[in-house]
Formats: sequence, C-alpha cells, structure tokens
Amino acid sequence: MGRLKNKVAVITGGTGGIGLATANLFLEQGAKVVLVDNNKEAIEKSRALLDNKNVSYFQADVSKKEDTIKFLNHSLKTFGKIDIFFANAGIEGVSRPIADYPEDIFDKVIAVNLKGVWLGCQYVIPKMEEGGSVIITSSVAGLKGFIGLGAYVATKHAVVGVMKVAAAENATRKIRVNTIHPGPVDNDMMRRIESDMSPESPDAVKDGFTAAVPFGRYATSKEIGEYALFLASDESKFITGCTHLIDGGMLNA
Repeated sequence: MGRLKNKVAVITGGTGGIGLATANLFLEQGAKVVLVDNNKEAIEKSRALLDNKNVSYFQADVSKKEDTIKFLNHSLKTFGKIDIFFANAGIEGVSRPIADYPEDIFDKVIAVNLKGVWLGCQYVIPKMEEGGSVIITSSVAGLKGFIGLGAYVATKHAVVGVMKVAAAENATRKIRVNTIHPGPVDNDMMRRIESDMSPESPDAVKDGFTAAVPFGRYATSKEIGEYALFLASDESKFITGCTHLIDGGMLNA
C-alpha cells in the first residue's frame, strides 16, 4: 500500500472500464484522483461506486481546448498539483473498410483519440510536477493493422509518435511519457466492436479475437490498470519513451 502516497492523478475516460479500474487501484495506493469524462450519466454512476473523498469528477470533452483547460484548472484547484496524467479517453468508431468509412465518424475518432491526447500533452504536462508520469492508452492496434478499424488504428499509431516527442521534450524535468498497448479487454468497448463487426454473431467475433491471444482470453480492465499503476509509481522512474504491450502474447503469435 502507499505506492502513490501524496500523488495526484488525472484520468481521462475515467468512467470507462479501464479508467474506473485504474482509479480504484490508484486510490488504494494513496493517490487523489480526478476522473474526467464526457458522459454525465456515467459520471453519476461512478460517483455512486466510488464514494471517496479523494475523488473528484469533471465532465469534459477532451477534444476541445477549452474543456482541456477547464479540467486542468479544476484538478489544480481541487488537489493543488498533478503528478500523474493518464490520457485514457478513446472511442472505437465503426468497423468499415477505408473505402466505405464515414467521414464524420473518422473526424470524431481523430478528435477524441488523437487530438484529445495532443491537447492533454500540450496543456497538462507543463503544469505537472517534476518527476511526474504521463501514460497514454494506445492499443495493439497502435502497432498492427486490423481490417475495418482504419480510423481507430490510425489514431492509436499516431499517439505513439506524440508520446515519443513528449518524452524527449520533457526529459529535462524528469517527466516520463509512455504508451500502453492492451490487446482485447473484456469491457463495453469490445462488446461494441464485436457487435459492429457482426451484428448477427458477435460471439463468433469474440471467439476469433480470443483465438488470436496465446493466453486464450481477454484481459480484464484491472490488469490494464495494474500496469498503469506501475508506470504511475516511482518504480518506473527510469522508463520513458516506451511502448508497453499488455496483450497476452497476441502480437507475438
């Protein structure tokens, strides 16, 4: 216990499966946490689940500069500093070939998954404490192409580039910046992807993804959160500019 004692963490996409599981782990380890999400209903549900004086909630659209500045200022006003920034907000878009991909959905995926990370790095990092940690949620789709998920794959590759530049630019302040790359995670996003890929047989899609994982199952949100906890803690204080796979061997298969 206490791996994050006296630390303040901001988590975007905070009410999703990975965000909420990570928040629980951070709180257990002594952190104060700001959960940022654009879904008001999900925030209220999370508020009921995490009845903790060390949690604050803020509704914001991470793809908007003004909202990014607002959640940044809220975090600083509420807890006085930021040590950890978990840029975790993301959407999957739809499953369509590039030739058929709707432009409006492409623009939204780019805005949330890429611009949201960019704005976070642009505005949050300069206000972070020296020696802090930035964790960006990418995906196995940030290291490999997946048919039908072109917009999602593009953004998850792109945030690796943002990470590498941010890691280099902030090294003098000992702020480390890393990406995590989960394989399939047993959460609502994967349910939507499975159903979108095959509305008639989403279970068959899940079986196909599972067969591609040597460990033979999806990850849990908590398992992703445990890796985020390691990167948030001082145990990772000499690790920066790296891609971290959490995929049960999927990309090694």
